[in-house]
Amino acid sequence: MDWYDRNARIMPWRIGPMQKMAGERPDPYHVWLSEVMLQQTTVAAVRAYFERFIARWPRVQDLAAAADEAVMAEWAGLGYYARARNLLKCARAVAALGGFPSTREGLLALPGIGPYTASAVASIAFDEPATVVDGNVERVMARLFAVETPLPKAKPELTALAERLTPQLRPGDHAQAVMDLGATICTPRSPACGICPVMSLCQARAQGIQAELPRKLAKAAKPTRHGTVWLARNGPLWLVETRPMKGLLGGMIGFPGDAWDGSAGEAPMQADWQNLGEVRHTFTHFHLILQVLSAETKANPQRGAFVPLDPDSLPTLMRKAYDLVRETVA
Repeated sequence: MDWYDRNARIMPWRIGPMQKMAGERPDPYHVWLSEVMLQQTTVAAVRAYFERFIARWPRVQDLAAAADEAVMAEWAGLGYYARARNLLKCARAVAALGGFPSTREGLLALPGIGPYTASAVASIAFDEPATVVDGNVERVMARLFAVETPLPKAKPELTALAERLTPQLRPGDHAQAVMDLGATICTPRSPACGICPVMSLCQARAQGIQAELPRKLAKAAKPTRHGTVWLARNGPLWLVETRPMKGLLGGMIGFPGDAWDGSAGEAPMQADWQNLGEVRHTFTHFHLILQVLSAETKANPQRGAFVPLDPDSLPTLMRKAYDLVRETVA
């Protein structure tokens, strides 16, 4: 904690040690929003998104009242769009309650909040001694206690070890201190053991195996899927549709496509479609290769509608297809 008080990372959603001493308290809305955004995403990538969200929707009640399409557009580029849908569901539930529950148990009852997020918000925003375990914490625990069981099998053991260390006093700061330690010193490769505040306690360092931990089971290779996306233009207008709420890119604006499973899809209209090449994108469980077909047409579409398009509102995959068309037809 002494190390954290001197070295805490400055983040737009965080109340630092000095601010706390001055009487400021973490805003549970900020803590929750940042934790949802940070899932499977880096701090560097999230900063700008967080600041835009807070500028546009300063309170959870403001976010709850936002249109789904507006939130999805602001989320574009963060990926894992189911998180954005759950974000709105949770915000609306919190607004109906009149605020965030102050306990982990109460937070777990909200839609879209799992054990990790509930622990993080309860600990950081409300000082409940809930144990917060992310990838950084797992790495610190694995090295501190020389746990050689590979991940993900080691998760219960590492969580139990983190729970043993969670204090009653300043549990939120403790959680952030361990996460900061993992992010800045106890890094995945080349850990900076010489400046680590707990190096004398680290069992992995004593054995000279700190860089080897945590061990991980070999991941299965991701399969590759193939599909087609159709980009039709009518002057300045582009043919787009809202994707189904369930499934990949659910609820997002995008160009008509097929099922991305290799089966032959049907174009949204008859047109002189030109094959402009392919774009590639990697999702959590598979790689995707899309053939990009483009046409200039005034025909009436069987699906979607021609509208003015803000390319910045597109999810990353659709933006790749858009950029390919713009580069090719320019």
